[in-house]
Amino acid sequence: MGYRFAIVGATGNVGTEMLEILAESDIDVEEVFAVASRKSVGRIVSFGDKDIKCVDLETFDFSKCDIALMSAGGDVSKKWSPKIAEAGAIVIDNSSAWRMDPDVPLVVPEVNAEAVDDMKKGIIANPNCSTIQMVVALKPLHYRAKIKRVVVSTYQSVSGGGKKNMDELWEQTKSVFHPQDTFPPVNFTKQIAFNVIPHIDVFMDGGDTKEEWKMKAETMKILDPSVKVTATCVRVPTFVGHAESLNIEFAEELSADEARSILRESPGLMVVDKQEDGGYVTPIECVGEYATYISRVREDSTQDNTLNMWCVSDNLRKGAALNTVQIAEVLINRGFKGRKAA
Repeated sequence: MGYRFAIVGATGNVGTEMLEILAESDIDVEEVFAVASRKSVGRIVSFGDKDIKCVDLETFDFSKCDIALMSAGGDVSKKWSPKIAEAGAIVIDNSSAWRMDPDVPLVVPEVNAEAVDDMKKGIIANPNCSTIQMVVALKPLHYRAKIKRVVVSTYQSVSGGGKKNMDELWEQTKSVFHPQDTFPPVNFTKQIAFNVIPHIDVFMDGGDTKEEWKMKAETMKILDPSVKVTATCVRVPTFVGHAESLNIEFAEELSADEARSILRESPGLMVVDKQEDGGYVTPIECVGEYATYISRVREDSTQDNTLNMWCVSDNLRKGAALNTVQIAEVLINRGFKGRKAA
């Protein structure tokens, strides 16, 4: 007997990716329930070669499940995750609702898989997409030379904000070539087509946006509370794939060559770093891929024990759906039996 999964938010961008990645995984899946809001009840989604009809979140019996993969937004998660956990299913939540709760593990399997053992509420949180790819790259280097400080600038695709943001980029791009079809900003503060916007999420005291704060707070919780992070998060007019420019200061000396060697041998990473035209990975090339890609590793001549690098990942995959399914794999590999134990 395999495991029963509920995918909550099954019709969204991340929900459909969760279904695809779960179908591709090695998990013994007995049954999958596609759970969505009432307006999507009856809609058909795909799980491998099967078609599944969406059921209503409000009436679904979660006691039939072992694991619920949540991608329905923070408000929905705050209301439903405790109820789902009380019904007996482990919740792996993709929203920001539980990330900083001290009783909820915040997990990136390549970095802190053991944190799932500290679950106290039946809920495990999936980190922010931009944080995930960064800490996957930082962990093996931190183990070798201890990171003191990270300065990160992000180049985040519009899909990080959902389908409505992707639609806005598409419509605005068309309107640039057809001025009679104007499409003013709705989901962004300024035009996103042919533009970049240094503003993701709300502004906080001190001038950082919440996205920038998340990168700092989540990295400290996942990797090491002593690591200092400062971020500038920017939305760019690409549909899928987040990129980051990282400046990393270490406590010990670490050459670019050794860093490349370490990263090549580390889980979840691929190094493509040729010092020639096109010898690096860009967001469009990482779409649909599982790996986080590292390029442009080089020493910072202005600062001792400091490296620069370029980090790219599919934000809908590793930044969300893939990491969630990998957490489920970690749970199972560490002995979670679900209904099998009953």
